[in-house]
Amino acid sequence: MTRLRVIIWTCCCRATLYELCQTGGQAFIRRTLQLDGDRQVHETYRRLIRQAEEVWRALLSGEAR
Repeated sequence: MTRLRVIIWTCCCRATLYELCQTGGQAFIRRTLQLDGDRQVHETYRRLIRQAEEVWRALLSGEAR
């Protein structure tokens, strides 16, 4: 079983929480929507760690789609 590590995350006080996760030499971004007591979790596909970090930076700077 491969262990999942959350490397960095945004503030959980917001309705949308983002986490940069690593597992098995790859990384992905997890988005959790917290609305009215309900939680919906979505994840990007796994990619090279460097590529996921680039997407993470784009996400935080408002450049990601």
